This record gives sequence, C-alpha cells and structure tokens, in this order.
Amino acid sequence: MSPSDLPDESQAPLLAGNQEHDGVGATEREYGTATASAPPSTLEQGTFARNLGTIEAFGIIISIVIGSGVFTSPGAIDTNVPSPGVSLLIWLIGGVLAWTGASTLAELGTAIPGEGGIQPYLQYIFGNVFGFLAAWTWIVAVMPATLAILSIVFIETIYTAAGITDQAATLGHKILSVFVIFAITIANSLSTKASTRLNNFFVVTKFVGILVVAIAGLAVVILHLADPERKVGGPDWFNKPWFKYRNSANSDGSETDWSRLSHWEILGHLSAALYAALWAYSGWDKAIYISAELSNPVRQLPLAISTAIPTIILSFLAANAAYYVLLPWSVVATTDSVAVTSITRLLGSTFGSLTAGLICLVIAGSLLGNSFVASRMTVAAGNKKWLPDVFTVIGRVGTRSSIPDETASAAGDDNDDEASELPKPDASDAPINALLLSAVLSSLYILFGDFRSLLTFNGLGEYTFFFLTVVGVIVLRIREPGLRRPYKPHVAVPAVFAVVSGFVVVRGAAFAPVQAGVLVAVWGLGLLFYLARRWWF
Repeated sequence: MSPSDLPDESQAPLLAGNQEHDGVGATEREYGTATASAPPSTLEQGTFARNLGTIEAFGIIISIVIGSGVFTSPGAIDTNVPSPGVSLLIWLIGGVLAWTGASTLAELGTAIPGEGGIQPYLQYIFGNVFGFLAAWTWIVAVMPATLAILSIVFIETIYTAAGITDQAATLGHKILSVFVIFAITIANSLSTKASTRLNNFFVVTKFVGILVVAIAGLAVVILHLADPERKVGGPDWFNKPWFKYRNSANSDGSETDWSRLSHWEILGHLSAALYAALWAYSGWDKAIYISAELSNPVRQLPLAISTAIPTIILSFLAANAAYYVLLPWSVVATTDSVAVTSITRLLGSTFGSLTAGLICLVIAGSLLGNSFVASRMTVAAGNKKWLPDVFTVIGRVGTRSSIPDETASAAGDDNDDEASELPKPDASDAPINALLLSAVLSSLYILFGDFRSLLTFNGLGEYTFFFLTVVGVIVLRIREPGLRRPYKPHVAVPAVFAVVSGFVVVRGAAFAPVQAGVLVAVWGLGLLFYLARRWWF
C-alpha cells in the first residue's frame, strides 16, 4: 500500500468530524494561514447546535469536574503535607492552577478549530509527533490509569464501610477492582444512548455527596460551640494549631517527621500532594469541549469557567475542612475513603454504609464517563491510522473482515440461512473493541500498581502535555501575533500555569522515578509504534 492510498492524516485533529466543503482548505485550516482573515462564522462551524448559554455551560463544567477525587484524594494529600492548613492551601493552589489552565485552553479553543482536547493544539504548534504522543499517552496511560484509580477506590469504599482498611494491596481487592472495570465496560457496550442516560443519573449524586460531608462538618462545629465538653467529631481541630508542623501518618503505618526533612524533600512531598489535588480537579480541560454548543462562546466560555471553577474550589475547601473537623488528624492520611470513614465515626456504620453507597454511585458515574470518553479517543486514533483498524469497529467484537458483507448475504438462497445466523453489525453502536482495550490496560495498572502511585503516574502523564500546551500558547503568541484570538487572557495566566506545572512535573519525576520511568517507556514505545506504522504504510 502506498502513502497516496491512505487518507491524509498528517494534520487532521484527533476527534475532528467531516471538515470537507467548509470553505477553508485542510492545509490552511491546520497551519493557520487562513485563520486570521477567515470570518468567525466559517471557523466556528461544528457538529452541534449552538443552543447553550452561560448557565448551562456552568452546570456542565461543574458536573465534569466534581467527581470522586474530593472523597478519595484527601488521604494522599494529608500524608504529604506538614499540617492540615497546608493541605487546604494545596487544594486552593490546585484549584487556581486548574483555573489558569482552563482559561488558557479557552484561548486555544476559540482560536484554533478542531476537536480532541489538547491534541490538535499540540499538533498545530509543534507538529505531528507531539499530537500523536498526546493521543497515545491519553489512550495508553492517562485514561487507563484513571479507570484503574476509580475502580480501586470503588472497592476500597465498600471495604471501608465494612470496617476493613488494610486490604487494598491484596490480590482479592485487585481482582474485585478488575471486575468493576469489566462491569462498566459491559454497561458502555450496550449502546451510546444507554450510557448517556445512565450517566445523567449519576450527576446528582456528586452534589449530594459533597453536601452531606459539608453539613456533617458544620453540625460538629455548631455542637461543639454549644457544648465544648461534648465529644463529637475529631478533637484536634479545636485543640491543635492548623499550620504547625506535626508528624504525618503514612498508609504503611510509618510517620514522616517534617523537622528532619530538607527543603528539597519537602518540595517533593508537596508536589506529590499537588498531584492528588490535581486529580480531584481533573476534567477542567474538558471545558473547551462545550464551546461548539455555546451561542456566544467568546463571552460565555470564559464567564462559565470563571464562575464554575471558583465554585468548585470553595466546595472542595469546605469538604476538606469538614474532614479535619470530623476525624482525628492522624486518621485522615491512613484511608483512601475519608468521606466514608468520617460519616461512620460520626453517625455509625449504618450511615457509613449509606455514604459508601452514595460515593460508589459517584465513582460509578465517573467510571462510566471516563470509559466512554477513552473508547471514543481510541476510535478516533484508529481512524487516523495511528492505531490498527480493529479499534474503529463499531457494534461488535472482532475485525471488519468478520462483519458479514451485505452483497454476499443477498447473493443467493443457499447463503440465506448462514447469513441469518451471523450477528447484525448494527446491534450496538458502541466501540466494543476500543472499550475492551481500555479495560485490559486498566486491569494491568490495577494488578501492578496501587492508588497513590497511580495518582502520581496519572499526574505526570497529564501535566507534561498540559505544560507543553500552555508553553505552546506563549510560543504561538510570538510566532503568529496576527492569529485571530477571540478570547485572550493576560500573558501572566499561561505563564503562571507553565511555571507551576513545569515545576510539578520536574520535581514529581524526581520524587517518583519509577512512575516517571514507566511514563518514559510508554512514550518510547509510542514513538516506535508511530514510526513502525509510518514505515508499514
């Protein structure tokens, strides 16, 4: 097969739809030569109707970002900070970082046409290899690690409700987590409509979960103020200073004596804590996906980001302050299901079980949505010839050659019975092969990893490319000052994100060399795969 026989995949965005006949040539569209002069109506055409306003955009961002992280990350943060006050600062910094990142991507989302998150931006700014590696990293590392984390926490939540907190590393726990992955895969394999309807049910549980924790913490504060002698909640929040160094408990039973650590070691711990916070805020980059459905994206997208993310920050701060009110401080770091532990200690095992069920619904919703997105990214990469064609097959397991040919089935009466026994290719519209790939990769991460190491691995993978994308914004401002930018935040916004995220990536890699080494291996394998595919075709 010669290169001329293949569709031109060198510059098309990863998740882009049909872009022909829109008045702008492919080369001009991707390299920006027509961008500055083309009218906005030409560049802003999309698949979706523009029928959303600021309020709808606000709600969508809230529903994407608020997930299981606020119920599961506090332990991973607390074990890596010297005091509860610093823990709350980490949550604040993570939120501000998400805010600056979302604002920066809003600039790219209104300036460069194309779908697929950061992939088309990196491809536009730095070239095809960077675009491919972004897609490869999300498909092979980031999304499977995300699903693995969520599945581990799902099972850990159930264990914690039953009073068992030391089984996360056991084979039985891991096998149950793998079972959850495949159960979600089956649910997503039914049909797209079934997946989206089920996901709508899970959205409400996110708000209810945070509200339950915040009200419980507020109730303890009120009860203590009314009767200081009454023992309810944790005793440390009113007996100890919130910003004074204390020995941090680790999940393995050891303690970290912060007075004995160097500044460099403390920074390493803080970067690990920030990764856990960024996991809780993950999804802020998805804000750019709704720009195609806004009636006035130039005004509404920045406004929605600037109201939704501060609301999320305040919600997360309230929930985490409540944890330190509800629990002894030495307990927070020892569990990956801090919300269940808090309610169980306060109201008993029955309410703890109800809370566990609520949080399991939140996690199941996140699993369903992330599995859904991961499979679509895989299909899109297959359509670009970046992955084998088998991952573009819809509605069945197997290759395209195994799908019955319509002409063959109508060739003669002798073949009618045989053709009728074959499964119909349109029985489902779900990308089952892509879903299975994601499930298998996620299972490997579950079997060979653990919750906290996967958090760091996930953060390294995501923020390496977020860093490159935001640096690309600055590069693009210098290289193409005439590029039409309907929304353009002050240069300090991308600069702050670039500096902080760059430091987090570098220090995080030094602090977690195993995870960094695995990620580098993933990139190396991806480059070999990319070159092999190009050579083959």
